Amino acid sequence: MNVARRYTWADVERLPHVEGTRYEIIAGELHVASQPSLEHQYACTGVIIAVEGWSRRTGLGVTVQAPGVIFPDGDGVAPDVVWISHARLAALKDAAGHLLGAPELVVEVLSPGASNVRRDREEKLGLFSRWGVDEYWIVDWRAQRVDVFRREADALRRVATLGSADALTSPLLPGFTCSVATLWLPALT
Repeated sequence: MNVARRYTWADVERLPHVEGTRYEIIAGELHVASQPSLEHQYACTGVIIAVEGWSRRTGLGVTVQAPGVIFPDGDGVAPDVVWISHARLAALKDAAGHLLGAPELVVEVLSPGASNVRRDREEKLGLFSRWGVDEYWIVDWRAQRVDVFRREADALRRVATLGSADALTSPLLPGFTCSVATLWLPALT
């Protein structure tokens, strides 16, 4: 019988650091991603500017791009963007600068390819739901929409799909608003 290897975050720590490469472990499976596109990074930057601007005005937490988030079962991911309150950050940050548990908000910007989309929409949604993320945004720059998932009882559930004409708001971030249209790279003429 051929048994697939179950990876843990400890295995990732032993892999060579290659610039522009991101390693993640979901359900014991190793995922390797390369440097994302300009459109992907523009959407990430837009989220960071909006959320961190709100965060600095309120003083309630911090916004971080691609932090290591390690869960107790050995799974670990590097979401595109997270927002974490100061209290949760103090409780979860380890000496190496990783988060040993769920931040309040996780944002993933979809990368091309069916396996990438499935991973963000299914596997990571399940992982973040299981480990206590309060809100999860999936940003799709190709379709120019944002799917918003919020914790309802014991799971993350989709509560909105927003287009370019909409504003992104969140009860998690009181007073926060971001025009979805600002997340897309302007068309070059």
